[in-house]
Amino acid sequence: MTEDAVTHEDAPTETEPTPGFEELGISGPVLAAIKALGYETPSAIQRETIPLLIGGRDVLGTAQTGTGKTAAFALPILENLDLQQQKPQALVLAPTRELALQVAEAFESYAAKMPGVHLLPVYGGQGYGVQLSALRRGVHIVVGTPGRIMDHLAKGTLDLSELKNLVLDEADEMLKMGFAEDVEQILAQTPEEKQVALFSATMPAAIRRLAQQYLHDPEEIAVKGKTTTNANITQRYLVVSYAQKVDALTRILEVENFEGMIVFVRTKNETETLAEKLRARGYSAAAINGDIPQPMRERTVGQLKDGKLDILVATDVAARGLDVERISHVVNFDIPTDTESYVHRIGRTGRAGRSGDAISFITPRERYLLKHIERATRQQPAQMQLPTTEDVNSTRLARFDDAITAALEESGRIERFRDIIAHYVRNHDVPEGDVAAALAIVAQGETPLLLDPENDPLSAAVAAENRPQRERNDRSGSRDRDRDDRGSRPERRSRGDYTPYRIEVGRRHRVEPRQIVGALANEGGLGRDDFGAITIRPDFSIVELPTNLDSSVLDRLRDTRISGRLIEIQRDSGRPNRGPRRDRDDRGRDDRGYGDRPRRDDRGYGDRPRRDDRGSGDRSRDDRPQDDRRTDDRPPRKPRHKD
Repeated sequence: MTEDAVTHEDAPTETEPTPGFEELGISGPVLAAIKALGYETPSAIQRETIPLLIGGRDVLGTAQTGTGKTAAFALPILENLDLQQQKPQALVLAPTRELALQVAEAFESYAAKMPGVHLLPVYGGQGYGVQLSALRRGVHIVVGTPGRIMDHLAKGTLDLSELKNLVLDEADEMLKMGFAEDVEQILAQTPEEKQVALFSATMPAAIRRLAQQYLHDPEEIAVKGKTTTNANITQRYLVVSYAQKVDALTRILEVENFEGMIVFVRTKNETETLAEKLRARGYSAAAINGDIPQPMRERTVGQLKDGKLDILVATDVAARGLDVERISHVVNFDIPTDTESYVHRIGRTGRAGRSGDAISFITPRERYLLKHIERATRQQPAQMQLPTTEDVNSTRLARFDDAITAALEESGRIERFRDIIAHYVRNHDVPEGDVAAALAIVAQGETPLLLDPENDPLSAAVAAENRPQRERNDRSGSRDRDRDDRGSRPERRSRGDYTPYRIEVGRRHRVEPRQIVGALANEGGLGRDDFGAITIRPDFSIVELPTNLDSSVLDRLRDTRISGRLIEIQRDSGRPNRGPRRDRDDRGRDDRGYGDRPRRDDRGYGDRPRRDDRGSGDRSRDDRPQDDRRTDDRPPRKPRHKD
């Protein structure tokens, strides 16, 4: 950071006048939209950045997640937007699809009063068809991850020739995930005359070099956040995959002693979907989002206050300003990437001196967000374990006991049923205890009262996600081995955490481990901890991924491209008894990575080197048993048959 960089705390001093958004240059429908959202006072990053961006200056901002920087760059873009131009005018690059979605949703909420604005989120895991259709119709703003943006540029389906604004959000995270080369290639394909805003939580040398190369005389803004949370709120988190979230939430609802609860999700559609699933499982749940009319919203909140409703599934916007005493728990079903949103969410509980609980679901690739939350709130959420089947069964038995106790207190009805039971016992000669058990079965219905501890795949799956992070390898040593792709294979782990997968890009396609990690992470929803060793061969690469990888992840990776080439991912079918290769240079190596010495295999081929693109027979010559090796003075044999 240069000495003349502007540094601000997240709030002005008491003696400073606080400008409103009007004074910053926001007007018309954009101003009306943010006022409808409840925005009144700009944050520090917004106060310093918005006037600069509206005025056309490049900005280099250092700000933690949660300081309000999304609005800092989104509002000026919308303020200067030309709705007559159908080619993309603004491009926002984000490191993950979750952040890209959140930024896109923020743009939509800020543009709510601007009819005709077309916005497109572009990220891995979403079908190309939706994105291609939108691009053909014309979009004003594109928010995406570098990998998928690169794919569209390679296909010629994304035209950036009229681009006016480029934003790099969470730039340090993009570089950590190996997107530096992709970002530079994207920047190189944008017009020379454009406005660039770069935001980063830290300012390492790589970010500084990027800014010096692509930003023109930027104004530097540094903001220190002061976000804090209520000390009365107990914060916990559970690492769980997206597919397991509903089951995990259901189990938590069974054992947590809650009065009222708000479950926060990321999108409007998700509020309806999740509320319906909870109702199907017997919970009193309803959804509120920005599309629900105000009278219905007020009626739903009233039901929550009166105890007629127990669970509210909401988006950030819909729950803004909500204050209900019964809310004892807040669940972040989708963790926000903006720590300011996190603080606002969990602040719905623990109000007026009351205690509260906040539980956040974190997918494996969102672990890094915990550090943002800890830094911003100066508190460390505790990791929780998924309630076991024994916990659930104990809770169910306690509730069953309570129901029996309550029924016994209704003496009048008990006497009438005594006569009914006595009549059944006399006529069927069945002990009263058996009759009571049969009545319990009738009352229970089709759903078993108790879970089977021997058949609990959910606990096993979540336990695998929550296992302590191991030092799987020395990080620096691993990176060195990954770069040393001259044929030596990193040591394979024997504990079964990883399974090798083959992808059809290699050294000749100029790929590096960081490109592989970045592409697979964004397309498949993987985190950095999901990758084991990466070995790059001339025409293909071997990537170690979790053994329990869900099939849906592989489905999302089918259409992934790296360096414009389809990776065609599949389990590595190499021979199981191959050993580590000896280091040697690339001279004389064929397409499968073999050395230049002759080789024979078990199909009767001679010893002449043989070229193909299949990568089969993946052993080096020295991996064969000693008696199968030929001597140098032994004449080569001709093939017994042709391929």
